Amino acid sequence: MHKYEAVIFDLDGTLLDTLEDLADSVNAALKVYNCPQKSLEQVRMYVGNGIRNLMKRAVEGGEEHPQFEAIFEAFKEHYQKNSKNKTKPYDGIMEVVSKLYAQGIKLAIVSNKADFAVKELSPYYFDKYFMAAIGEREGIARKPAPDTVFQAAKELGVDLDKAVFIGDSDVDADTAKNAGIPCIGVLWGFRDKELLQEHGVKYFAETPMEILKILEEMQ
Repeated sequence: MHKYEAVIFDLDGTLLDTLEDLADSVNAALKVYNCPQKSLEQVRMYVGNGIRNLMKRAVEGGEEHPQFEAIFEAFKEHYQKNSKNKTKPYDGIMEVVSKLYAQGIKLAIVSNKADFAVKELSPYYFDKYFMAAIGEREGIARKPAPDTVFQAAKELGVDLDKAVFIGDSDVDADTAKNAGIPCIGVLWGFRDKELLQEHGVKYFAETPMEILKILEEMQ
């Protein structure tokens, strides 16, 4: 009998490798307004706190830049049309998701990505597997506030103490902590192990298949 009835996943850097599409949209928006381009590694460090914060970090001067709002809108418009060009599930993720689903584990996505993108990407890549997919939207505090995790548990119909959070970043670690649930840190994403340890993560998966093993050990 599984102790945990639900697994709540972060999206970018955990389930999906979205970095190249994000970087392409960042640079497309910056180019329109003659702003300096950003490298893939720079964009890697900018993501995790929502798309507005992503662009605040990418635009020199952030919100103080006189054309910031126009650049931000250009990013959103480009990304909405190009979010699936290069994005793909990490190797092994689909097998893990399928196995959890087959075991009767309820699955959800909680992300700081724009809600429109989360709700488009989840069914496109994961079909029937996820019963809830929640992104950043008005009216609910984004991670690391626990509100989206609470909402996911509500939509899944499970008690919070029967849920585990899986993510790749310090924001994910803090979200799980604030929600009062354990966190499994994945090491193929956008942040390193040392940072996750600093934020209290005790369980680490170097490959997606290790998630299954860790969940069994946590019983």
